[in-house]
Order: sequence, then C-alpha cells, then structure tokens
Amino acid sequence: MKKLDWYILKKFLTTFFFAIFLFTIISVVVDISEKTEDFNRSHLSAGRIITDYYYGFVPHIIALLFPLFVFLAVIFFTSKMAGKSEIIAILASGTSYNRWLRPYWIGGTILAVLLWFANQYVVPRANQIRGTFEARYVDNNSSYNALLSTSSNIYLRIDSFTYAGIYSYDTLGKRGGPFFAYKVKNGKVIENMRADGITWDTATKKWKLEYLVDRKVEPLKEQMSMNFSQSMQFNFKPYDLSRDKYTKDKLTTPDLDRFIKLEELRGSEGLNDLKVERYRRDATCVTVLLLTLIGAIVGGRKVRGGSGVHLAVGFVTAALFIITDRFSTIFSTKGSLPPLLAAWIPNIIFVFVIMRLYKRAPK
Repeated sequence: MKKLDWYILKKFLTTFFFAIFLFTIISVVVDISEKTEDFNRSHLSAGRIITDYYYGFVPHIIALLFPLFVFLAVIFFTSKMAGKSEIIAILASGTSYNRWLRPYWIGGTILAVLLWFANQYVVPRANQIRGTFEARYVDNNSSYNALLSTSSNIYLRIDSFTYAGIYSYDTLGKRGGPFFAYKVKNGKVIENMRADGITWDTATKKWKLEYLVDRKVEPLKEQMSMNFSQSMQFNFKPYDLSRDKYTKDKLTTPDLDRFIKLEELRGSEGLNDLKVERYRRDATCVTVLLLTLIGAIVGGRKVRGGSGVHLAVGFVTAALFIITDRFSTIFSTKGSLPPLLAAWIPNIIFVFVIMRLYKRAPK
C-alpha cells in the first residue's frame, strides 16, 4: 500500500459512507411520512417504533442500495479527480493503468466482504424485526389484505414417506390441533398417528403431542398405542409453519439452506423464490466489485461536462443493471430459468461490459 493507494482508498470509502448515510436519513424520513397512520394505529411510543421497526429497516435499506451507492460514489470522486487532471498526472508519472486500478480493487473487495457478511447474518435478523412489525401493524391495516381469505390449517410433507397436517395452528402460541401424520410405503399406509394437540417445547426443542393415538398397520395384524403426552422429533420448526412474504428475507443463510432442502423434500411450490434469494446473497457481493471497476473506468476519463456526464452514464448503467436483475428474477420465479443463472445473469453481462470499457479506456 503506497500513498497513491491510501489517497484513492480514503476518497472511496469516505464518499461512499457519506452518501449511504445521507440517503439512509432521507429514506427514514420518507418512510415515516408513508407510515404515519400505521404508527398511530399501533399505539406504540417513539422509542418502541425505533427499536421494533427502524432497527430492522435501516440495515435493510442499506443492504438494498449498497451496490448502487458504491457505484455512484466511485463515479463521483473519480470524475472529480479526472476533472482536476489528477488521473492524467498519475498515468503520466509512469504508473500503469492496472496499478492505478489497484486501490479500487482493494476498496471494492473490502465493501464486498462487508456486504457478504451482512447478507448472510445481519440483514436477515434485521428483516425479522422489520417483517414482524409490518406483518402486524402495516399489512393488517391494508384493505387489500383484509379481502384475502386466510386459513390456519397446515399440510406438509415431513419426509419421503410421511405426510402430516395441523388444524387451527397458532403461530404466536406455537401450538395447534388436532394433528395427524401417516406414513406410506409401496402405496399403502403403514402407520397413522393422531393427536388432539401439538405444541412446540422450547426447552427440549421438540414437538409435544397430546392424547396421541399411534396405529401401525402390518400385513396380518395391527398395533395401537395411546399416550397422554409424548415428545416427537420432526424435521420442521415453528418458523417453517409460519410462512409469509418475509420468510425468505428473515432466514440467515444456514437456515435458508436447510429450509430449501426441507421444501424440496415436501415438494412445495415457490422454491425458485427461495433459491434466487439464496444465490443472490453471494452474487450481490460480486456485483459490488464489478460496479466499482465500471465506475473507476467510466469516471477516470476526462470529458467535457465533468461529473455531470459521468453521473448520467452512471445512472443509465445502474438502471440497466436493475432492469436486467428484475427480468431474470421474473423469468426464474414465473418461468423456467434456473435460479442460479437468474441470480448471476447481471454479473455475467457486466463482466463483458467491463471488458469492453477497459479496452477502450485511455491508458
């Protein structure tokens, strides 16, 4: 790390963090104006609203706009350097073009690693806070959601041979009933369990069945047992039974991987939504690095119009990236495009954009 590296890296990070901090404040103000009525209906104090909602909203909005603001920050401070002929002086001193790009690689990698860690663990936990608040105080106040018919009955596939159902399941109390489960082998039912109630035991991390009747059917006889209370180890957890539109955002990456495997076993619909979310958590981090390089190459060219021209190119590029990302996601969730390809298509396209810009850049 030379003085040149520290000089560019300092400008890079300070510009980025100032921009994201400023826009976060604007986002919070706009969000408050949109949800004022919902906050009034909740009858919560300002402190509770901050801890129960904005502690989750702020990390969510930062992670959502992180790549875009990395891109705009790089274009902004690099175009300022180009306008003052600093980049011309750097290259004229004998510094190669690739050497000049080194601090951009370093800064982009630092921010990419930061976003990767946040996407895996921090942002999902923040979305738990935000999603819980919105599901309770915002979505319940929606006139559209009030027209939707909801059911508390749950049917699921536990494993390759076992099917189960819970009637009147309460997601808040983590209990329901009656409960049934039956195991099938070679097209025949070999075991049938029925219980009046099922409750999640937080101490043992198991399901507790009440008034359980277990019937095992054999070729020539049948065995039946009855238990007042019995703990069972099933491969689903309470949050698996309380799916909503925030589910994929609330789960940390290890939990999301386990949830995807469980949903594949059950044969559930909507798996592509979960898989696209999982792959995007990794792809977005590479996006940060790619946009950093594009911003450096575009902003490093001295042109008439200065930063205005560079920012205009930046906004167009960002818009194209977002459109590509949205289209690939829709083709995956609503069509037959593989989720892995859908998450990485924007990065693949912009790799070729970088190659094209790099070849044409004045060195």
